[in-house]
Amino acid sequence: MSSRQSRKPGANRSSLRIIGGEWRGRRLQFTEIEGLRPTPDRVRETLFNWLMPVITGARCLDLFAGSGALGLEALSRGAAAVTFVDSSRQVKQSIEANLALLKADRARVYAADALAWIQQAPPEPFDILFLDPPFRKQMLTDCCDALETRGLLAPDAYIYLEAEEELTRLNVPANWRLHRHQRAGQVQYALFIRDANSA
Repeated sequence: MSSRQSRKPGANRSSLRIIGGEWRGRRLQFTEIEGLRPTPDRVRETLFNWLMPVITGARCLDLFAGSGALGLEALSRGAAAVTFVDSSRQVKQSIEANLALLKADRARVYAADALAWIQQAPPEPFDILFLDPPFRKQMLTDCCDALETRGLLAPDAYIYLEAEEELTRLNVPANWRLHRHQRAGQVQYALFIRDANSA
């Protein structure tokens, strides 16, 4: 899950708030690095309202994890397990520190390039995927295609995408059906449901 630039120039720590579930209201610190833009609280609240019927017991993948807010929120709300992937080792250490603080043992954290991780990950299907890549890097389409072809999606997986507002089209596999789509400031976000019958 990404987020916005630091509000305090020069600061290297910031905080996020868990919105609902077991750890509701908990504030956690995360390491800020250039380009990190945690998903705003309002967007997270909307997303998890959408996911409420399916989050309990779900296996989740938080790709481009950033502050870890999406995966941590999923764990708080009853996800069975979350895999966090981010290219930054600092991010990995920050997420691991927060998992330890919360005594959360239903998670794995990897420091790896997202596409490279997808190509070597064992084909264990995920029920819910969070994809919030760096904006304006043209990474979304390649990741969506790779996830589809590598067997990392459950038959009826839910896939959340976050992208820059000016992107006119979200290029996703043909068997992903748009379920919800909204805009908030400079961000657009969408939830797709995979249709295994048309894969």
